[in-house]
Amino acid sequence: MAFPTATPWSGSSPSPAYTGNFIPEVWSGKLVEKFYKATVLGAVANTDYEGEIKNYGDKVQIRSRPDVTIADYSADMDLVVTRPSVAKQTMNIDKGKYFNLALDDVMEVQSDIDQLSIWAEDAAEQMKINIDNDVLNTGLVGNGAAANQGNTAGAISSSYRLGTAAAPAYVNKVAAGTGAGNDASNDRAIIDFIVDCGSVLDEQNIPESGRWMVIPAWAAGLIKQSDLKDASLSGDGTSILRNGRLGMIDRFTLYISNVLTADATYTSSYPVLFGTKAGFSFASQVTKMETIRSERSFANLLRGLQVYGYKVVNSVALGTAYARRG
Repeated sequence: MAFPTATPWSGSSPSPAYTGNFIPEVWSGKLVEKFYKATVLGAVANTDYEGEIKNYGDKVQIRSRPDVTIADYSADMDLVVTRPSVAKQTMNIDKGKYFNLALDDVMEVQSDIDQLSIWAEDAAEQMKINIDNDVLNTGLVGNGAAANQGNTAGAISSSYRLGTAAAPAYVNKVAAGTGAGNDASNDRAIIDFIVDCGSVLDEQNIPESGRWMVIPAWAAGLIKQSDLKDASLSGDGTSILRNGRLGMIDRFTLYISNVLTADATYTSSYPVLFGTKAGFSFASQVTKMETIRSERSFANLLRGLQVYGYKVVNSVALGTAYARRG
């Protein structure tokens, strides 16, 4: 008996057979290392009032020491009574930074690492960098006493040339005289430049302890290449040229910052900040940190809010110089 011939399938081709070679997507548990800009705000500002912050819009009252009147005395005289007035300054907590991140449920199921925790760590670092950038470049640059900046700096002598944004000091590794045709009198070795900043604070009677200076990375390179043969300049047993560590120079603890940016108009002119913590107050608080469900998607939201404020409380303890690489 003959069987009828099968009619060929005229539709779409069927899926190919499973070969047994299924290769799943591999999720790497090792994340690419990320480098963050170093932040220096905690080293250059006092944070005495952080515990008083509760929310955005708070005001912190800062009391200052009064000036006590000293009078001459002679026998049989009546003493004059004076009542020192305590001045107060207000620091407004009127700035804030936030982040708001979404992790979809599908992505969370497919991931073998705790993505929200990793994102939270990165957000904390980015928050520090953003606040550092705002405070250093807006709150500190140029906001010291007039006698602590410019080309006639010095409360007593007016004889120190610390440069301006338009006419910065040309600084070099060692000897002066190699500037790029700016002002010959504003051209000097990097160590002489730092010493001049220290002398400006001396003329304001600023204590020698607790002084700091924030410099760009290229200035740190010049210091390391300079002839610091006298190890006592840095407070170390060996010279900076040998150990490569900045440490202290002329009573300044030096900090390198890539957050401190060049002048917007004169892009080769970099501010150099110096002073003590007595000059500047900063207060910050993370007021919100929460994980909630998204109303618009199947996702978890991680969001945070950090509020902060800052104020120059004693301008004579702060200074700004401007430098350009010679």
